[in-house]
Amino acid sequence: MIKEFRLPDLGEGLTESEIVSWHVAEGDIVELNQIIADVETAKAVVELPSPYAGVVARLHEQPGTVVEVGAPIISFDVPAVDGAGGTGVGGPDAGSPESAATGPGAPDDSVPAKREPNLVGYGAAVEKSGRPTRRSRGGSAAVATDPVPVPVSQPVPELAPEKSSTADRPRSTPPVRKLARDLGIELASVNGTGPNGLITRDDVLTAHEPHPADLSDGTPSDGAPSVGAAAQLPAGQPATQRETRTPIKGMRKHTAAAMVASAFTAPHVTEFLTIDVTETMELVARLKASRAFADVRITPLTVVAKALCIAVDRNPTVNTRWEDASAEIVQHHYVNLGIAAATPRGLMVPNIKDADQLGLKELAQALTGLTETARAGKTSPADLSGGTISITNVGVFGIDAGTPILNPGEAAILAMGAVRRTPWEHHGEIALRSVMTLSLSFDHRLVDGEQGSRFLADIGTILSDPGMVLTMI
Repeated sequence: MIKEFRLPDLGEGLTESEIVSWHVAEGDIVELNQIIADVETAKAVVELPSPYAGVVARLHEQPGTVVEVGAPIISFDVPAVDGAGGTGVGGPDAGSPESAATGPGAPDDSVPAKREPNLVGYGAAVEKSGRPTRRSRGGSAAVATDPVPVPVSQPVPELAPEKSSTADRPRSTPPVRKLARDLGIELASVNGTGPNGLITRDDVLTAHEPHPADLSDGTPSDGAPSVGAAAQLPAGQPATQRETRTPIKGMRKHTAAAMVASAFTAPHVTEFLTIDVTETMELVARLKASRAFADVRITPLTVVAKALCIAVDRNPTVNTRWEDASAEIVQHHYVNLGIAAATPRGLMVPNIKDADQLGLKELAQALTGLTETARAGKTSPADLSGGTISITNVGVFGIDAGTPILNPGEAAILAMGAVRRTPWEHHGEIALRSVMTLSLSFDHRLVDGEQGSRFLADIGTILSDPGMVLTMI
C-alpha cells in the first residue's frame, strides 16, 4: 500500500519550507520516526522524522526545492495490517474507508486500531477526499493502524509511476514560477542551470530572449527592447557572469521581514557609553586560569551577559513587551537572554531560557552550547522564540559601536563593541587601558530615557569595577 507523506506545518505557522537534504533514497527500508530529511524553515534547519515504517517508494522533491506545506514530498510502501490499511500522520489515502479515523464521536463498532506516535509539531494533512478528518481534542490528526516494517528479505514490488502534478513540475522557486507566468514561458521548456537542475530567474529571462531571426538591429520586430537582450552586454560576456541572483527565502526572508517590522513599529532610541573595562579583562584572565572554570569558555561576553541580568533586576522596564492586540504592557519576571549569532545561514538570535537564574559558570556553558548549536544549524524553533532581551557582540568583527535593531517583541538590545587598548585617564594620569563602547537600543514606548540610561550605566559600572556588583545585589 502506497502512503504519501505531505510536508507538515512544523509548528511555526509557515506556508513553505526548503528540502535541504534527504537521508534516505528510493528503495531504502525505514523505521517509524527515523530521520528522513533536513528541512529549512524560516528560522532553523529541522530534522524530519518518518511517519511510517516501510520502504521508500518515491522522493517527490529534490534537495534545494521550496515546497508548500501540504504538498507530497515522499511516498512509502507500507504493508496493510489485517487488510485495514492503517493511516499515518501524513494523512489518509483517498477513498479509503478507514479515512474516517477513530476519535471523539466515532461509532462504537469502529475497527480498533493502534496509535502511532504523534510527531511533535505536525499539523493535519490536506484531505484528498471530500470527507473531513475527525480530530482529537488536542488537534492532532486522527489515528489509525500501526504500520509494520517490511522484512529485509521481502522483495520490493515495482511501483507504477504515480500521477503527481507537484512531482512532474519543473524545479523552481515561487518567484521564478511567477516570472515565467508573467512572461508567458512554459517552465517545461526551460533548461535549469541552478543546483541539481533548478530553474533560475536568469534561465527564464534567457528563454524569453528573442531568437536572432526575430531581431533587427538588436530589437524585436515590434520595436520594444528585449528583456536581457545580449546586445545590452559587452561582446562575449555571458549574462550569467554579469550578476548573481539569490532567491529571498528561508532565514534571510524571515530576518528581513522581522527587522522591517521592528524598525517601523517600535520607536528606537540608541544610547552609547564608552568605559574602561581593564578590570573586567583582568577578571576574565583570572577566571581562565582558575581550576573551577577550567572546563568552560570564559569570554568578555560571559561577563557582559551576567552584568546585563543584574542590571535588568534593577531596571525591569527594559525587560517588557508591548502588545497592541490586548493594549497591555507585559512585564517579564524572568530573562530569556537572546544572543545574536552569525551563522552560514544568516543572523540567528537563539536565547538562553531563565538566564538570570544562572551563575557565571552555568551562563558560560549555556553560551558555548548556544553558539555551537547555532553555527551547526541545529537550533530548534523553541530556542529561537520567547526571548525577552538581547545582546549582539559586534566587537568580534572589530566594530566599536552601532545602532542595533530590536529583536521583535523585545524592549532593548545591547551591542558590545571591540575592546581596544587606548590612552585613558586613570587616577589623574594618562594610562594605556582596555576600553569598550556599549550601545543600547530600546523601545521608547516602553522605556523612558532615564530608565534606559540607568540600565546602561549599571552595566557600565559592573564592567568598569566588577567588585561593585556587591552593592547592587
